[in-house]
Amino acid sequence: MVDILHKVGIASTPDTVYDALTTIDGLARWWTEDTTGGTDVGEVVAFRFAAGGFDMRVVESDPGKHVLWKVVDGPEEWIGTTIDWRLRRDGDHTTVLFSHLGWREPVEFMHHCSTKWAVYLMSLKALAETGRGASHPHDVKIDSWD
Repeated sequence: MVDILHKVGIASTPDTVYDALTTIDGLARWWTEDTTGGTDVGEVVAFRFAAGGFDMRVVESDPGKHVLWKVVDGPEEWIGTTIDWRLRRDGDHTTVLFSHLGWREPVEFMHHCSTKWAVYLMSLKALAETGRGASHPHDVKIDSWD
């Protein structure tokens, strides 16, 4: 198994970042405008993009500290993987340790997803710091899968 790992510092509070990860409005403002569903533990959030989408079950949620999702529908490579968000306060910043865990193999689509996760992490950073993210369809396009 292989994983996608990223780290980003955000000049904002862990609570602000957590809200962007755990509310439909917050998710729609940094990831994709077409976000629906429920964000409580056990509920499923649906994320849709021009090229398709995926559904994530909320597995864990610890305010200001941690969010864990399990992919329950979407591209075959994603189903069964988990998305782990760890937040911690570092002075006047929040450190986000992001992991997309459990890929079966490092296929080309994983390379695309790793770069897109970085794009969306920068969108999350912009939202938390300025109030304005760059969610799909306004995100940076990187290749033909966008």
